Amino acid sequence: MVDLSSLYERLRDELNPEIQKVISSGLYINGHDVKAFESEFASYLDVEHVIGCGNGTDALRLALTALDMQPGDEVITTAFSFVAAAEAIAMCGLTPVFADIDSNTFDISVQSIERAITSRTRAIVPVHLFGRPCDMQSIMNIARKHNLYVIEDNAQAIGSEVVVDGIRGKTGTIGDLGCTSFFPTKNLACMGDGGAVMTNNGDLAQRVRQIASHGSKKKYYNDMLGINSRLDTVQAAVLRVKLRHLDEFNSRRRSAAEMYNSLLHDSQTHIVLPEIPADERGHVFHQYTLKVKNGKRDALRQYLSEKNVQTMIYFPIPLYALGAFSRWTYDASRYENSNGASETVLSLPMHSELSAADAEYVAECIKEFFRLNND
Repeated sequence: MVDLSSLYERLRDELNPEIQKVISSGLYINGHDVKAFESEFASYLDVEHVIGCGNGTDALRLALTALDMQPGDEVITTAFSFVAAAEAIAMCGLTPVFADIDSNTFDISVQSIERAITSRTRAIVPVHLFGRPCDMQSIMNIARKHNLYVIEDNAQAIGSEVVVDGIRGKTGTIGDLGCTSFFPTKNLACMGDGGAVMTNNGDLAQRVRQIASHGSKKKYYNDMLGINSRLDTVQAAVLRVKLRHLDEFNSRRRSAAEMYNSLLHDSQTHIVLPEIPADERGHVFHQYTLKVKNGKRDALRQYLSEKNVQTMIYFPIPLYALGAFSRWTYDASRYENSNGASETVLSLPMHSELSAADAEYVAECIKEFFRLNND
């Protein structure tokens, strides 16, 4: 799905010296590169504050904790995504409330958010899924109307942009707080675990930083309960190198998506292709995800596996149906689009190193499957 080895080989002459500098310095925790990366990333995003942390899930927990909500307060997020956002909500003692998705974009449905709001709702956590930004203008309008916090889960969409109130900005910087992951498969990735919280609110930034450091501003003086969540120096050094290439990575991913869409254009009786927005920053294609019609998704996936084409199903079960959330009761009929997506989605190989020959081979295998199974 992702060719990390080829990417490393392309960047090795930039990466290796920076990693070696950290190793030689002995400053493996809170070294120079951590602050430097936070500053450079903040400049790239045009946001006031970036706080590095241990991983993307920690980033979500830190953001939720910083808002000082009370147990039982409700937080709305998408029913179709990786578990991290909903998990963080529940682990903070809050109640996860799931909204359905838009069937075309896979992002959280604005109409479903509106229907989910109650007197206990305190926040919305939109997830910019597969690299496509959510409808942030509508989400911010809803949040203002109901006096709600917005925490963006931007783990899959770093570098994408939206226009809100006539101002163009990076996703992750629009709400009260933004969170991201630097897991090795992400568009901006380190060589292990890492994450960050972004905000333009100085008070929230200070709280996040304090919570991430055992609740202390000064060592051994713990003013609140916190956790230990740090972006280590080696990973920060890796991220500083890769940040310089992020726009290029995203451009290559968009080109790969355009290749797929062109090659598979004639197969749309069998599959639904992802829309490629005219805005070049409107989708950064963390994943290239099809919908397979007529119940043939699993058979197609098996056929592609036999042809040595790796695919993934993101995500086979809507979040409301997971055992982790069984203490709450959810009405399955409210998640029609999420249910449908779980039964039809299939993600193809997608990364910055994907060649035209790779895309052509994958597309030909898909077309061959439907020629053989055109019943």
